[in-house]
Amino acid sequence: MNVPAPETLVIAEVLGRVGCITLNRPKALNALSLDMIRSITRALERWRDDDEVLAVAIRGVNKEGPFGSFCAGGDIRYFHQAALSGDASLEAFFTEEYALNHLIHTYRKPYIAFMDGIVMGGGMGISQGASLRIVTERSKLAMPETHIGLFPDVGGGYFLSRCPGRLGEYLALTGQVLGGRDAMAAGLADGFIDSGRLVGLWNSLAQTPFENGAAVERWCASHLSITVAAGSWPAKEIDRVFGLPDVHAIISTLESDDSEWAKATAATLRHRSPLMLHVVLEQVRRARGLGLADNLRMERGMVYRCFHLRPGAASETVEGIRALAVDKDHQPRWNPERIEEVGRGQVAAFFESPWAAEVHPLAHLR
Repeated sequence: MNVPAPETLVIAEVLGRVGCITLNRPKALNALSLDMIRSITRALERWRDDDEVLAVAIRGVNKEGPFGSFCAGGDIRYFHQAALSGDASLEAFFTEEYALNHLIHTYRKPYIAFMDGIVMGGGMGISQGASLRIVTERSKLAMPETHIGLFPDVGGGYFLSRCPGRLGEYLALTGQVLGGRDAMAAGLADGFIDSGRLVGLWNSLAQTPFENGAAVERWCASHLSITVAAGSWPAKEIDRVFGLPDVHAIISTLESDDSEWAKATAATLRHRSPLMLHVVLEQVRRARGLGLADNLRMERGMVYRCFHLRPGAASETVEGIRALAVDKDHQPRWNPERIEEVGRGQVAAFFESPWAAEVHPLAHLR
């Protein structure tokens, strides 16, 4: 199989005075590889210190052309293969991905994310730190990691915990997909544009004589609807149920309620990894009190535990990916099998850092 060269999977070019990044792996919904993470990082570091570059814009492509798909996340098939083979590059992947997420959140110039189409997992990681997050009627945002025995990483604890009320717990545990307007109501997007206008706006970045970075951002923002409507979720119910002390209380409350929302939500949670539901609830609640860098350091330790507490095929994450994306039998053999069987010690183990603070792979983040 011919694998495209890394530089063609990420097209980084300066158009006018804007650094433009295009994720160009449409057959994989622009899923991020380690080479792609490195390409994006190099471009951002290069442009950060280049006075000719006023701002950065990032988009994805689909099989038909520009836009239509932003980024479906990290390359989970690679995670599966690397974990089973003991490939050391898996550790580099997460360290460098989280460092990139931090770089985006703390970037000194406007960073504008065109979040058209699928924006999930690692795609959220490279867009949530943007100074302007643009969605469309085709946008589908989610952190669906509990479906594969993982947790919402890439800073997910940080940005989900800052959603209104207990919406962060709900989104993190269920992996619920949000449309563009709902993403704005959740505080996960800043403005809406019809997808048919994206190409024109993108092309105008090269042709407009901007005086500074703020002008680039204002220009993009001027094309957006920023009216925020109420979210389509039952906010009071979410706050009541997902504010409960633990997953046992959440699931029992949902299953004792005969509303359609409660029944559907309970059914969703029963299909997720029981172990990771408990871990994720703890993650989001810890993250509320953490800054970005400390949250990313916590998540780096957690993802290490995902692949090393039970190594190889015994990993909850490896099993979840197998069922969804490798064998595609959609019958994950979760361990423990039920929410009620997860012990406190099993959850606590994910939050014990594998490294002393001074040798943590992300010790340098501030």
